[in-house]
Amino acid sequence: MRGFDRINAVLPDELILEIFRHVESKPSRDACSLVCKRWLGLERLSRDTIRIGASATPDSLVKLLSSRFPNIRYVFIDERLSISLPVQYGKRRRISRTAPSIGRFHDGSDQSVAGDDGIATSCLSDSGLAAVGGSFIKLEKLSLIWCSSITDQGLRSFAEKCKSLKSLDLQGCYIGDEGLAAVGECCNFLEDLNLRFCEGLTDTGLVRLVLGCGRTLRSLGVAACAKISDVSLEAVGSHCRYLESLSLDSEIIHNKGLLAVAKGCSLLKVLKLQCINITDEALQAVGVFCLSLELLALYSFQKFTDRSLSAIGKGCKKLKNLTLSDCYFLSNKGLDSVAAGCPELMHIEVNGCHNIGTDGLKSIGKFCARLSELALLYCQRIESDALSEIGKGCKFLQALHLVDCSGIGDDSICSIAKGCKNLKKLHIRRCYEVGNKGIIAVGQHCRSLRDLSLRFCDRIGDDALISIGQGCSLHHLNVSGCHQIGDAGIIAIARGCPQLSYLDVSVLQNLGDNAMMELGEGCPLLKDVVISHCRQITDIGVSYLARKCTLLESCHMVYCPGITEAGVATMVTTCSRIKKVLVEKWKVSARTKRRAGSIINYLCVDL
Repeated sequence: MRGFDRINAVLPDELILEIFRHVESKPSRDACSLVCKRWLGLERLSRDTIRIGASATPDSLVKLLSSRFPNIRYVFIDERLSISLPVQYGKRRRISRTAPSIGRFHDGSDQSVAGDDGIATSCLSDSGLAAVGGSFIKLEKLSLIWCSSITDQGLRSFAEKCKSLKSLDLQGCYIGDEGLAAVGECCNFLEDLNLRFCEGLTDTGLVRLVLGCGRTLRSLGVAACAKISDVSLEAVGSHCRYLESLSLDSEIIHNKGLLAVAKGCSLLKVLKLQCINITDEALQAVGVFCLSLELLALYSFQKFTDRSLSAIGKGCKKLKNLTLSDCYFLSNKGLDSVAAGCPELMHIEVNGCHNIGTDGLKSIGKFCARLSELALLYCQRIESDALSEIGKGCKFLQALHLVDCSGIGDDSICSIAKGCKNLKKLHIRRCYEVGNKGIIAVGQHCRSLRDLSLRFCDRIGDDALISIGQGCSLHHLNVSGCHQIGDAGIIAIARGCPQLSYLDVSVLQNLGDNAMMELGEGCPLLKDVVISHCRQITDIGVSYLARKCTLLESCHMVYCPGITEAGVATMVTTCSRIKKVLVEKWKVSARTKRRAGSIINYLCVDL
């Protein structure tokens, strides 16, 4: 019978709520809430997370959201982001029923409205923060990203009302010691704290917080806090016995602070350091005392040597993830010590460590059989036979990233292709010795490959992509700057990769409309396309792509002389799901701007 409700009459509330909890995307949840009044109410009950950007009246918005969504546990407020407002709040303040759309962000300037006192009201105030604590009674996690108007008083008011808080992110908030101390006094269940760019804090505030909730703290991040010194880390080492994750970025922290953490926080699993004054002494202590360490990331270290990595290799047998970035005094010996001593390593990134070369990579291939991801960036001393050992020993490798490694060529890629047949992601950028031979081997052997990026590899041409199209079903492809690639290669991808959702073919001078037509026919799931600097693509190709790829959400097409106002208009009017079009300003007609101005972005407004 027409109009008979076969769902609501049978399904109980509990089952519908459980279904809603498995719907992750906001548009889908919004669609569910429009089905009927019952689903609207249940969908509101099922939401546990909201994200708020810069709006004209954030304080009122908080109160409105809390009344609509009573079971919120996670609140994210990021004032770097702007949201689309359905009305101008400054002109129609009396209509309080109108709610801004939640979580719908777009690239653009913050939409703020000046209040009666002339001060912009697009920032969350202390009273708004207090409302967050008082309104969301089940709140467990709060992120305040660059909320510049929050003060110690507001943070104290919030802490007093939200004593069950478990996670707090204060990135970019200029709060002081009194506010942080209030969190320590009131939030005795706090587990996760992020203090990046909190320039108003000193040791006094962090020490007082640690004294209050150090026994529950599991994760701590401190970065660009110029007044946080070793004194704070000594307090952490003394009172945070169960700390599992520590991230430090500081120019004034020395060995004394890290030594205290290493000795006092023996359960530490994650350690990320960018501290130029820490030396071997402190890192050797990490290897001796932090035996549960699983992730170690060292950035821009100038005062430690292979002795540190030797200690890590001897003590941290559970290490799974290692990142070494701009560590100039490390050599093959240090990497060999970690590879031999940490057999559970699964992720290794070496970035700009100029003294690490072929022998270090050979050790990884020899000892790290469980390796699943390897990233080598700006490693000029690594030669082709290094990856040969990786291909022989790391059979479970799934992701390989190579950037500016001039010694790596086709033989290396062939070894990886033949030995690592489970490879799913391959990213190569500016490796000028890699050509068709290596990529053809990937197409022949790596049937599970889904993500391929070959940026500015001048020797790669159509033959390589033909092999990929025949052997792999890609979801993501980036061949930006590979000048030898033309229509034949992209047509092969279009015919062989129907699941393709992302494509970047920018700066391909030999690519034309024929390839765009084939993509329209063969890749109906395409969502993001970058065709900038493609001089032979015209309005015809763009029109075909827009009509056939009905799921298209973004298109970058700057510096394409064959694309005119008509092509831009076709793209924004034909694609019903389009959210972003990047183009020169002079190619947007007044009519197009009126119809789709919110989705059009300009690379250079003066062109």
